[in-house]
Amino acid sequence: MSDTLPDSELLCEGKWLRLLRRGRWEYVERTHPGGMAVVIVAVTPADELLFVEQPRAALGARTIELPAGLVGDEHAGDTLEDAARRELVEEPGWEPARVEVLAIGPTSPGMSNERAAFVRAGGLVRVGEGGGVGGEEIVVHAVPRTQAAAWLSDMHARGFQVDLKAWSGLWFATHAPDSGSSLPDPA
Repeated sequence: MSDTLPDSELLCEGKWLRLLRRGRWEYVERTHPGGMAVVIVAVTPADELLFVEQPRAALGARTIELPAGLVGDEHAGDTLEDAARRELVEEPGWEPARVEVLAIGPTSPGMSNERAAFVRAGGLVRVGEGGGVGGEEIVVHAVPRTQAAAWLSDMHARGFQVDLKAWSGLWFATHAPDSGSSLPDPA
């Protein structure tokens, strides 16, 4: 691919997304600054990995995901850490003492400019029931870390759409991305 790309043509724009065409390629962009999402790997003091279940309109189905959210969508000056803390309280109802950025990269580079940051939250304290805000219909699942892979497989077999980032979260729950080595207990 050349370093000089043709200008993009705007095909449609909504509140959160815009559809563009560059040459023969159509793609979407997030309209909030940076196009960044944060995906949270959170292990409770009882060694449970936190997952959320919610309906997703694009799939027409309920999904199993890690807690996540957009950075800077409605919060000017948001950092990755700020967004992770906010989403962890809103979705599963836990407050982290610390948040560590693990890796950042594109979520679907052939279709979108969105990038995601995996973060690990530690020192969790339960501060509420979770469930999301504004009618998100989030169901919280705290799954023993040692049983999480089997649980995700079972949820898939039961007809849930399991976000691939949930599988990645299993690895990030115990490994450092820079070395591949195991980490001490994240709680």
